[in-house]
Amino acid sequence: MADTIQQDAVRFLTEQHQQVRELFEAVASQKGEAGKEAFEPLVRLLAVHETAEEMVIYPAVRGMGDEANTIVEARLQEEDSAKKMLTDLEKMELGSAEFEQLFAQVRAAVETHAENEEREIFPLLEQTTNQAQLEQMTAALKTAEGMAPTHPHKTAPTSATGNMLVGPFVAMVDRVRDALRK
Repeated sequence: MADTIQQDAVRFLTEQHQQVRELFEAVASQKGEAGKEAFEPLVRLLAVHETAEEMVIYPAVRGMGDEANTIVEARLQEEDSAKKMLTDLEKMELGSAEFEQLFAQVRAAVETHAENEEREIFPLLEQTTNQAQLEQMTAALKTAEGMAPTHPHKTAPTSATGNMLVGPFVAMVDRVRDALRK
């Protein structure tokens, strides 16, 4: 997305949440190769999006006090649960009954998580962060997404420090694997 004006982090992430919802719908409504063509970008977007939030957004919100820290912990638990389910889902045959059942669970978990962020995390950011800081966060999110793994990993870290230490190595392996698949 080429920006002629700076986009703030809340808007950037909200737009990604909408993209995720659209990709879930595309996977649910299409079968066979068309469903696979929607599933792969969904997995990639979820993986890079969540890693970027863990590296940029959650550390910023943690500094807003005990209540904010409790909210962050709840969102991280949601992410970790969805990440583990998505890892299992990625190994299944698209369109199988097992896939469809787990896909519905992943979709519900991710949509609930996005709604919780939009209701709890994003207002905190908007209330305590000025426009220039929100725009800087967008740049940081884009950079983090560029270094993030492109697939979920059950044992991946959820902390900013963990993602910065391990993430680039895992991302490199994911990107090589993605290139080989094509």
